[in-house]
Amino acid sequence: MADSIHFGTSGWRAILGEEFTFFNVARALTGIAEYLHEHVAGPPEVVVGHDTRFLGERFAGFAAAQLQAMGVKAQLAAAAAPTPALAYYAVKNRLAGVINFTASHNPPEYNGLKFSTAAGAPAPPEITGAIEARIPGTAAAPSGDPPGSFVPADIRTPYLARLQELVRLDVIHAAGLKIGLDPLWGTARGYTHQLLEQANVPCVIVHDYRDVLFGGHAPEPEIQNTRELAQRMQAAGATLGLVTDGDADRFGILDETGELVQPNYVLALLLDYLIESRGWRHGAGKSVATTHLLNAVAEYHKIPLYETPVGFKYLGELIIKNQATLVGEESAGLTIFGHVPEKDGILAGLLIAEMVASRRAGVREQIAALFAKVGSFYPARENFRLTREQRSRLSQRLEDAPGQFAGHRVSEVIRTDGLKLLLDDGAWVLFRPSGTEPVVRIYVESRTLQEQAALQAAARKFLLDSA
Repeated sequence: MADSIHFGTSGWRAILGEEFTFFNVARALTGIAEYLHEHVAGPPEVVVGHDTRFLGERFAGFAAAQLQAMGVKAQLAAAAAPTPALAYYAVKNRLAGVINFTASHNPPEYNGLKFSTAAGAPAPPEITGAIEARIPGTAAAPSGDPPGSFVPADIRTPYLARLQELVRLDVIHAAGLKIGLDPLWGTARGYTHQLLEQANVPCVIVHDYRDVLFGGHAPEPEIQNTRELAQRMQAAGATLGLVTDGDADRFGILDETGELVQPNYVLALLLDYLIESRGWRHGAGKSVATTHLLNAVAEYHKIPLYETPVGFKYLGELIIKNQATLVGEESAGLTIFGHVPEKDGILAGLLIAEMVASRRAGVREQIAALFAKVGSFYPARENFRLTREQRSRLSQRLEDAPGQFAGHRVSEVIRTDGLKLLLDDGAWVLFRPSGTEPVVRIYVESRTLQEQAALQAAARKFLLDSA
């Protein structure tokens, strides 16, 4: 029996050589091609890209040939390209979508296939479900043009030009910043650095070469993966570090002390800064798991706040409809008004650099100033791996929300995605089972660090008692 192919939050991901094979890729492409033929007027055209993972260029070339044989015109990216750059290319050239071979921040043994729409947004569930329904148990070998016959698509040039329109590079230059960069061996290589170099902003760079093993760990902007950059920053006198994950859709920010800043705080700082610097009065969008500091900033500036399920495809809709100045998730993804409805880690880093340069204050200092303006917020997240039986018991218990939690009255119950309990003191807790792996995530947020610890302990006990 053929392997089941499921498109989750950000496409289909699987272990290379086990489930992620050329045979299964051909099956997935058949489902995509059939969907496009049914829903696009005229012959559909897509761009095919890849990240820096092992065999990425081979899978992309294979896909382009397979699609051509099935009547879908394919443009093949000239080199490994960031996910947001591919999204922008599709929008600018009015293509029917993007097929991107990436497993983003997953470990190096994974690869993935992501389909994005003509709007440059991650495909929503109704589209991925329709594609899955069209995936056959078998697929014919490709008979189209070999990869060498495709005209390489220049993804880099138009995307960099767009970033120059969105970011005030002259402000960064005028402040005399020195910036640390770490693309984590991924697709941001040559992108952020090129823009800063053109603006005469000095940089120190680590991991600026291809390594299909990503140094032996997942290419994710986490504390253990940013220590080398922090050391280089200290030695060079850099006061800001910009990190991106494998496909450059997620960001990591190192502050003036070399510490990794929680993404929740980055989102809130940038929302506040964009409203003040751009004068944009649109709303703000966030996932149900993301900090209420964004709520406080939106309330301070008197703009709407929209809360969605986890998954950037839901937030992207707010950008498509021009309803938001900024949308973001606590998992280090954001985009802004006027840009593609896709996470953009390169843009996030450059905007933070502009913010630091414009305000002449470090990130840590600006977090303290924001707390003084709208109040303090302390979010945290933990992951727990459970057996199928444990998850089943937990799901049953989550159907009945408690009236009290951690010694506080539950003032509101939210079931947008999982079970979220708002407490009477402004704190909250969210229990959210993953849809793609045997993991349950606990999110908590309180107004003091002391309460955060108590809330986490109560959440762990609730989870373990349920399981």
